Amino acid sequence: MRILLILLVIFVISCSRKSSNEFKVKSGEITESVYASGVVKSVGQYTVFSTVNGILKKTKVVVGQQINEGQLLFELDADKAKLNEENSKLVYQLSKESNRYVQDKIAEMELKVQSAKDKLNLDESIYKRNLRIKEYQVISEIDFERVELGYKSSKIAYESAKRQLNQLKAQLNNEQIRNANNLKISQKSLSDFEIKSAFSGRLFDILVKDGSFITTQTPLAIVGEMNSFFLELEVDENDMVRVGIGQKVLVNLDSYKNQVFEATVDKIYPIMNERSRTFKIEAHFIKNPPKLYPNLTAEANIIIQTKANTITIPKRLLLPGDSVLLDGDKKRKVTLGLSDYQKVEVTAGLKVGEIIYQAE
Repeated sequence: MRILLILLVIFVISCSRKSSNEFKVKSGEITESVYASGVVKSVGQYTVFSTVNGILKKTKVVVGQQINEGQLLFELDADKAKLNEENSKLVYQLSKESNRYVQDKIAEMELKVQSAKDKLNLDESIYKRNLRIKEYQVISEIDFERVELGYKSSKIAYESAKRQLNQLKAQLNNEQIRNANNLKISQKSLSDFEIKSAFSGRLFDILVKDGSFITTQTPLAIVGEMNSFFLELEVDENDMVRVGIGQKVLVNLDSYKNQVFEATVDKIYPIMNERSRTFKIEAHFIKNPPKLYPNLTAEANIIIQTKANTITIPKRLLLPGDSVLLDGDKKRKVTLGLSDYQKVEVTAGLKVGEIIYQAE
């Protein structure tokens, strides 16, 4: 009796174990997808940096504040820049005041040019007249050469006077432009110590404190639109060739457990990050979750294709060499198609209703 009872228990356990390891082949739907991960970002989100180094004197805004384009965010200590700007302004004003003296020099030089021109006209007239009478040997060769030399000297003197006048004018003009440019540079340098917003939006975070030493590499704040968000995702290089614009994306957010949100791929960056070996893509939610914040973690599956009414089996039942286990430990070769994280499509080798087993 005891032996019969033991055999019965062994039979029941064996049947139960066999039943738990068997799977009845059936028809269903399978979706092929590509995994991606990333974060939620605000549209227009950017990090504020300074273009100059200095001590942060005053923060003019608070976290969460709505700001406008061009609004003052931070003020750096600019005492040295103010002195440079004042010095440039003084030099520029002095150059303008000295303009009268330079103009007098130009007027004097213009008279010199006119005098040289008058002398050249006179010497040219004398030269031409003596050139005509030379044919009649009325003037000696020495006297003619003296006249000719006087004409050439007058011509050189006139050209030299014109060059000096042009150089003087160019010098004055260049000096005025240089002083004006130096003043503009000083004023621009001074304005660089006032850090303003490049766009309108919401101030999400302030990353520095008053009194800190700021460099051009120091992130100061994060600004973006409050109610407009998108997904910035990274896709492995091995999967990137299958990703395209307009594909559907199923998104999971850590802040919304057990919920799936739909999005669409709308931008692909056509260059690979050499460090992570990934490509960056952007996707927009078809319908935004109730609340979103920048930098929320996201995991996504980009839908490549979906098949309905196809034979699928759990991946755990697939044996090495693409085969399955039948009753009696018989193996059968199958042909595979699409696959996801749990299932694989069987395109040949199995029929609906057949029973396969998991190898122990």
